[in-house]
Amino acid sequence: MFSYLAHRRACYAKQEERRARIESLPAVYRTPLTASDKDVLAKPIAAIVTDVQKGALKPRDVLAAYGKAALKAHAATNCLTEVFIQEAESSAESCNTKGPLAGMPVSLKDEISVAGVDACIGYSAWVGIKQQDSALARLLRDAGAVPYVKTNVPITMLSFECANDVFGATTNPHNRNYVPGGSSGGEAALIAFGGSRVGVGSDGAGSVRLPSHYSGVYTIKASSYRFLKSGNAHTSVPGEQGVGVAFSPMARTLGDLETFWRAVMSMEPWEYDSSVLALPWREVDLSSQKSIRWGVMWDDGVVAPSPACNRALQTVVKTLEAHGHQVVTVDPPSPAEGLKLASQLLMADGAKRCTNPIRPGETNDPAMRAALGMFRAPRLFKTLYAWYLRYVARDPLYADLVAAWSEKSVAEYCALVFQRDAYRERWHAYMKEQGLDFILTVPNSLPAVPHGGMKEGWKACGYTFLFNLLDYSAGVLPVTHVDRLRDALGPFKPRNAIERGQYKMYDADKMHGLPVGVQVVGRRLQEEKVLEGMKLIQRLLEEDGKAYAPLSMAG
Repeated sequence: MFSYLAHRRACYAKQEERRARIESLPAVYRTPLTASDKDVLAKPIAAIVTDVQKGALKPRDVLAAYGKAALKAHAATNCLTEVFIQEAESSAESCNTKGPLAGMPVSLKDEISVAGVDACIGYSAWVGIKQQDSALARLLRDAGAVPYVKTNVPITMLSFECANDVFGATTNPHNRNYVPGGSSGGEAALIAFGGSRVGVGSDGAGSVRLPSHYSGVYTIKASSYRFLKSGNAHTSVPGEQGVGVAFSPMARTLGDLETFWRAVMSMEPWEYDSSVLALPWREVDLSSQKSIRWGVMWDDGVVAPSPACNRALQTVVKTLEAHGHQVVTVDPPSPAEGLKLASQLLMADGAKRCTNPIRPGETNDPAMRAALGMFRAPRLFKTLYAWYLRYVARDPLYADLVAAWSEKSVAEYCALVFQRDAYRERWHAYMKEQGLDFILTVPNSLPAVPHGGMKEGWKACGYTFLFNLLDYSAGVLPVTHVDRLRDALGPFKPRNAIERGQYKMYDADKMHGLPVGVQVVGRRLQEEKVLEGMKLIQRLLEEDGKAYAPLSMAG
């Protein structure tokens, strides 16, 4: 009882603090966007930085425009957690106006530590623990950037939804009945709405790529040790090594994403964070390659892409083929095996780390509630259930997963790491044998799901989770929107329980207008090459009149 009361008090206190911070802002932040504000919001990051460096634009004016837009985005989607715009005004006044991010406001996922504010990531037990600047925050300030808000996440940060008791649920800016993605869902909602041009999230199973797909923004998930991550005091899976978590930027446009990546790398991030590889940004010219070979993974063998997601992938493939590119269908080492391995490694502790901070009475995420029920069930029950699935329900794929979901001993964990490394070797050999430059696939089998959808969808994360297991660089770019006529579901017979659960949520009529993206995957530490592949695809789509239409800035 006392713990539950402490939980409710912490949630109330945090929500009141957020409300008070917003209400105490200077009146200018509650006024309509002016013509000059709109002009600032329309500028790409490169233009803002250039104008600030030349003295043609004041950092305070840039912050005012983005502060207003962020509050509008929050009013529409409930995307913000920490609002420190007033403190950011001082930062804007004294920022490095010659730096590669001079005067640019940058939003951050709640997990990323910023001096003087919380990083509770939706756990009420962690409310009120003020942080120091992480390595990323220090680098951004030195580069001239101005951190100003942090954004919402799902409790445990192991879900594609975005809700917790402390801050509430964040909604998709395209349709409030749907989620913006997770766990970097608040970032995606803020950026898609126009309240930020660039922010940083983290990705352990798809947590920057799924929100980008669901909300219609751009990202490249870095390989491990390419982007800064140290100095963040609170995370839901501390010490995770089986499946690496990579912090990575998300942006409103592909040009903004490139500008930010280049700016961060120009600051030599390995000097701020000892875990970052001393690997400067490399120039990649795809036009100098005689032949680019694109491999298409149409189906991961677990859940077939929905009509909307398949159409987006078809659009990219047909565009590449029409422009003379070599595109081949691939059959790589079993993605289903990768899903089984990845899920065991990430949850090797039986989900204890991510659930230990949860207080009695605190609402857990639908995905984690479902996962915990499976992980904590007695082994005898799971053995019998797996037998039923395999021999009665004729669902061997789901049977294999169920049988494997349990807390691991150290010996079992080490054996899984050994299997992971062997699996990576098989993929490495396959990519070389096939001469593949990129893998093209969907980011998920569905567009954004309705709130509560992860109760069914938590197992259907293979299209992104696979590339965390492999530690490959992987980007997502929005391509189209769901169309209720073209993307209607015809006769369909699910192959397994995971597919059945996913397709319960697919409704092209209700999903009409939601963004749909495509995933572009390179090998490990090929962030520059993936960026160039994304740029090539976007340029060809634009030439063919198929450019993606984002939401108008600030709604």
